[in-house]
Amino acid sequence: MTIAIGDKLPAATFKEKTSDRPVEISTEQLFNGKRVVLFAVPGAFTPTCSLNHLPGYLENRDTILSKGVDDIAVVAVNDWHVMGAWAQSSGGMGKIHFLADWDAGFTKALGLDTDLSAGGLGVRSKRYSMLVEDGVVISLNVEESPGQATVSGAARMLEQL
Repeated sequence: MTIAIGDKLPAATFKEKTSDRPVEISTEQLFNGKRVVLFAVPGAFTPTCSLNHLPGYLENRDTILSKGVDDIAVVAVNDWHVMGAWAQSSGGMGKIHFLADWDAGFTKALGLDTDLSAGGLGVRSKRYSMLVEDGVVISLNVEESPGQATVSGAARMLEQL
């Protein structure tokens, strides 16, 4: 079953690369008592993710935070090495959280996994964005096509804040 507005996020632990080492960050640490924008991409370094989806959130970071948002995070079914390299190469390190859902555990628990094996990618996340308040989903925007980042993009999220 797919997560819906009003649902509490499932418990999960991600890995995130910091400037010197990887750290584990739980959904409790990231979301409890906070208002957080979370968006997901099918894969770090993939074209739509790198050229459209992520840049929108980085460019609008300050505006999003000025709307009462405490944090912004991106999650992908990639390992923490890849997510860390993507954070560094995109200029996003230290600006938003780059969360590695290495085994798709969180993604599957949300019901937002998709099998992209036909394209050589395996199990990945659907592209989506959500506003989460104290661990509860307030808005949810799921793209119908993984090659698009309009419904889940930063401009759409700004309209919802």
